[in-house]
Amino acid sequence: MTLVKRFPAHEKYSLTDDMTRAARSATHNIAEGFGRFHFQENVQFCRQSRGSLYELLDQLLTAKDEHYITAEEYEQGKTYIDKALPLLNGYINYLSRAKKEYSKKQITNND
Repeated sequence: MTLVKRFPAHEKYSLTDDMTRAARSATHNIAEGFGRFHFQENVQFCRQSRGSLYELLDQLLTAKDEHYITAEEYEQGKTYIDKALPLLNGYINYLSRAKKEYSKKQITNND
């Protein structure tokens, strides 16, 4: 995140670190959930990822309010997050449907 490299030094271990962690957490949680190979666990990690995106959005707002970033930079970051959220929600919905279908097949195969 090159954006946070411009923040004041006193933010290095607070807002800068928080934003970097939230941004990385969003993708890390998706990857970890995918690696679990169980629908519900995957969904839970995706929900955590969604939470990280909302956390990052709040941190961007804080950065704008503190005048560390411009309104345009805030809007650009918000646009990226606004594009990512529907994709993530769609993936969560897909996993939920796939879990139901898998459960139906298991019940049918056990009869």
